[in-house]
Amino acid sequence: MMPRHPHRTEDCRAVSDILQRVGDKWTVLVVGKLGDGPMRFNELRHAIGGISQKMLTTTLRGLERDGFVSRTVFATIPPRVDYELTDLGRELLVPVFALGEWARLNQDRVSEARMKFDATVG
Repeated sequence: MMPRHPHRTEDCRAVSDILQRVGDKWTVLVVGKLGDGPMRFNELRHAIGGISQKMLTTTLRGLERDGFVSRTVFATIPPRVDYELTDLGRELLVPVFALGEWARLNQDRVSEARMKFDATVG
């Protein structure tokens, strides 16, 4: 019997798992800012704006766990911690920037489509 769809369940799970990490707004913003080079936690927080300390910590830990960001601790007083993109993280910049640019260019078209849809449904 042929499956109803040609995709393997494992592939769908893998894609879903990765998209959950790289598809949220904080990840996109953090990766974009770190694309300019290494940054300290508070530099990154101020550069992004609107992100809480907890959310930035959670986002950075997730990115570090997934291999997109490295964390370097310097033995100074007070301790200094830098975050920077790994090679994998720098590769992620390409689709992240492309998606961001596409969103900026098509924001009006999407808004217009939503208004048309809402007018016919509501």
